[in-house]
Amino acid sequence: MINMNKAALITGITGQDGAYLSEFLLKKGYRVFGLLARRSSNTSWRLRYLGIEDRVQFVEGDLTDLSSLVRALSHFEVEEVYNLGAQSFVATSWMQPILTGYVTGLGAVHLLEAIRLANRKIRFYQASTSEMFGKIQQPVQTEQTPFYPRSPYGAAKLYAHWMTVNYRESFGMHASSGILFNHESPLRGIEFVTRKITDGVARIKCGLQKELRLGNLDAKRDWGFAGDYVEAMWEMLQQPVPDDYVVATGRSVSVRDFCKLAFSHVGLDYEHFVVSDPKFQRPAEVQVLLGNAAKAKDKLGWQPKTSLEELIAMMVDSDMRRISGQNDSDAH
Repeated sequence: MINMNKAALITGITGQDGAYLSEFLLKKGYRVFGLLARRSSNTSWRLRYLGIEDRVQFVEGDLTDLSSLVRALSHFEVEEVYNLGAQSFVATSWMQPILTGYVTGLGAVHLLEAIRLANRKIRFYQASTSEMFGKIQQPVQTEQTPFYPRSPYGAAKLYAHWMTVNYRESFGMHASSGILFNHESPLRGIEFVTRKITDGVARIKCGLQKELRLGNLDAKRDWGFAGDYVEAMWEMLQQPVPDDYVVATGRSVSVRDFCKLAFSHVGLDYEHFVVSDPKFQRPAEVQVLLGNAAKAKDKLGWQPKTSLEELIAMMVDSDMRRISGQNDSDAH
């Protein structure tokens, strides 16, 4: 019997967004395929955390290898492709700018070209980022705000973003970009500042750590819940006409305020534990990001469901369970 369910291919399926998007699509009855490079290992903990590891099918392939992408798209009949794969840690992009450009920038073009060659009817989602705004040109950023990336990561993402627009306009492909502002969750990698904070809160509360060393405490970000944001990705590919959308909460707070909320959730005063360490400062800092998602609300019917306070509580509680041994997940 022919399975009439829609099928989607996700790159970066073992990352935070890939895991939440997989869960979301599975609930909608999709068959979910995840591109997995053989050089990846022990990366499925997020899928296990959500209880869906055995419900997705891994496909061998790599964003740096066009032939593997063409082969995957030709072999598996998918209607939608979500490109979430990247070297996505901003700080690392200064240390590995060429790799970041190749995977994060050219990787998206490899995938677009594979779709053009294999089946132009496939709908494509590109994970763009608020880091492309960088040194902000307007106090509130929209789809019309000029870009000014301040990191190799932001520059690579901007190349991928404009190539998505180019393939859309050159070949009539249904290719959309979501310009997502910072989005977090218990599945965020420990190297990202938000998880570093909530993990630090849990360790300090449990007596395993005495201080938390961070970089710029005054940097402000528009933080939302990743589980909300993946819904916007899907909505973009359901539209009759492809387009680009800012996805954000419209509220920006500092790293310092994030710390204050996280520590207060367990009854502690952040000022007693948080230390600003110049070692963690970036070569070129993005001071403030604040998004306006009015277009996404108007065209997609999307808006965030989870407040920052709820998000932080969710993350701290998850790390408290893990640190105190109540959760045997191997979340990193």
